[in-house]
Amino acid sequence: MEALAIPCVGAIIRGQKDGQDALLIQKRQKPGGGIENGMLEVAAGKVREYENVFVALRREVREETGLSISRIVGEESSIVRTVNGYEVMSFTPFLTTQNLSGGYSIILHTFICEAEGHLLGETGETTNIRWITRQDCRELLRRTPEAFYPLHINALSLFLGVE
Repeated sequence: MEALAIPCVGAIIRGQKDGQDALLIQKRQKPGGGIENGMLEVAAGKVREYENVFVALRREVREETGLSISRIVGEESSIVRTVNGYEVMSFTPFLTTQNLSGGYSIILHTFICEAEGHLLGETGETTNIRWITRQDCRELLRRTPEAFYPLHINALSLFLGVE
C-alpha cells in the first residue's frame, strides 16, 4: 500500500510579554510521542479530510492552547472557487515545510497568527504553554536547535531572523 504525506498546519502566534514582542511556544507531549516528546513547538496539527486549512488551524490552536485565533496572515487573500462540483482553495502560508526522513511524512503549512483568550496550563498533547520573547526564542533556537521539534525550526528561524 502506498504511504502518503500528511497535511498539517502550524501557527506562529504573535503576542506580548513584559512589553516586548513575543510568540507562543509549548512542550510537545503527545501520547506515544517517543523522542519528540519534550521538544519545543508551536501549536500545530493535522488537517482533516476536506477541512479548510484555516478552520483546521483555528481548531488546533484552540485544542492545544485554549486561544482563539483572531487573525491569520494571508487568509484574506485566499481564493475559493467551485467548478464542476469541486470546491477548491488556494492560499499562501508563511512557509511550507516537508520532512524528508524521520518520524512520519508531513507537509506542514505554517502561518503567522494573532490570538486572544486565556492560555490553558496543559492539554493531552502539550505542556508548559507560554509566551516567550522573540529575543529569548531567537537565542534558544541559535544555542539549542535540537530542543525544537524539527518541522518548526525553519519557520521559526525565518520568523526570528536566525540563520
